[in-house]
Order: sequence, then structure tokens, then C-alpha cells
Amino acid sequence: MARFSPDDLRRVLGSGLLSFPVTHTTPDHAFDEPAYRAHLQRLAGYDVAGLFAPGGTGEFFSLSHTDVDAVLRATVAEAHDALPVIGAAGYGTATAVEMARRAEEGGADGLLLLPPYLTEVGQEGLYDHVARVCAATSLGVIVYHRANARFKAATVDRLVAHFPNFIGFKDGVCDIDLMVRLHAEHDGRLVLIGGLPTAETYALPYLELGATTYSSAIFNFAPQWACDFYAAVRAHDKAQVYDRLREFVLPYIAIRDRQPGYAVSIVKAGLTVSGHGAGPVRPPLTDLTEAEHAELAALVKKVI
Repeated sequence: MARFSPDDLRRVLGSGLLSFPVTHTTPDHAFDEPAYRAHLQRLAGYDVAGLFAPGGTGEFFSLSHTDVDAVLRATVAEAHDALPVIGAAGYGTATAVEMARRAEEGGADGLLLLPPYLTEVGQEGLYDHVARVCAATSLGVIVYHRANARFKAATVDRLVAHFPNFIGFKDGVCDIDLMVRLHAEHDGRLVLIGGLPTAETYALPYLELGATTYSSAIFNFAPQWACDFYAAVRAHDKAQVYDRLREFVLPYIAIRDRQPGYAVSIVKAGLTVSGHGAGPVRPPLTDLTEAEHAELAALVKKVI
């Protein structure tokens, strides 16, 4: 049974920074569970409000279903009692329903529902997709607004009205109009999460849109810096936020944007250059070049 009700989970997740750990990999791309657990143990001393595993930063899209289950169970085993663990589901609707049930059986406290696989999706189909997942689990469900899972306000309204365990909306599109509407209509009912790549870039303006939290991939390799940045955002300390953006985030993004998929690759590279290697990314992603690793290493030295 989940340790957090959907209502409790919504409140907790909105209160602090969210951790999306990488999934450690052996040279042959298998799940390196001992290294992953050691990573979670290193991060355990830092204050976060939720642990999402495996999410996009954790290469959910490249893991086998067996690996998804193994990552979740390892995360549940390492998380302390006050820290909710959010599992993942995705692909087609039948698969997502099955993954939601397995996540609940595996000890998850909530669920991040990633976009359906490949096909274009209309609003009625998207509603049905989320509805079937919500009906299949007692866990609080957060949808990821991204790629082909682009929700309109009316669809979100229906889900809110029909499913008490639909508790969260993670925006990976930068849909300002929609975020304003959701904040105005569903403040206190939905937790709004900033979910664009390198979410720190948008954290301050998103706070004004009701997104009191965001997914921090940087937390993997610079946890204290990530926590301090979040504190500056919540304090509306614009000077500190923009100093940190100029010093680290903007040049980091310049490297990230050189290749599709580098939003994940650069996080694993950040761990490598900080002395805590997580192994290579899994295909179809590609790792940073040696020159990019060296460039990133010089940058990371400023924040660890």
C-alpha cells in the first residue's frame, strides 16, 4: 500500500525540488543496480520532495519492462520514509495500465504517465488513455504534457472532475496559456511541475504560473548547487537566480543543444566529470565527445 494518499502526495511534491536520477549502466548497457543504489545513497542527505524513477532522465524509454521494475524496487528500498517514490508508465494504453499496476505492486507512492508511443493522439483518445490508467491504480497520477501528449484545458478539466487520483501536470512544452488556465482553475487540486529540459532555466517565470516545483536533472551531479538554486527561486531572489543562470546554466545548455538527446547524455557526463560515473547512455542516445566532456568538466568545477 502506498505511503502517501493522492492528496498527501500532491501537497508534498509541490513543496520542494524533485529528483530525477539517472539509471546507471554497465558497459554492455545492463542496469548497474549497485552503482545506482550508491548514487541514491549519496543524494540522500539533500532535501528533495520527491524521487522519480525511472523518468526521462533515467532513460525510461530505453529500459526493458524488467529493468523499469528493478529500478523502481531499488529506489523504494533506498528511499527514506518521508520521501515519496514516483514510478513510471508509458507506451500504449494497455501497456501503461499494466505498468501502473506493477508500479503500485512494486511499492511506488505515485505514477508519472509519459506520452503514448509513436501515434498521433486526439483529445478524446488522450482522455481515455489517462482515464484507464487512473482507473487501474489507487496511486496519484501525474501526466507529462509533451510530444504527442499535448493536453487541452477541457481535457484536463474532465480528468480533474472524474478522477480524484489525477493529481499532477508536468509541462514539457512551455504552454504558457494552458499553465495560466490550470493555475487559475485548479490551484490546490493539481500540482504543476516545470518539466522542460534543464528546468532551472524556466523555474522563476514558472513559479509565477503556479509551478512551485520542477524536475532537476542537474541535482544528479551538483546536488547542493541545485538545492541552493531552488531556494533562490522560491525566495524570488532574481539577482541570485540570474547570476547562477549566467555562470552555469546557459553555457551548460549551449553544450546540451549540440545534439538531440544530449539533455540526458550531459547529465551522465556531469556525473563522470564529477567523479561519480554512471556508465554510458543507452542507444539510441549518444554520449558527449571527448572534447565536450573536457568543456563540461571545466564548467562543472564551478558548481561542485
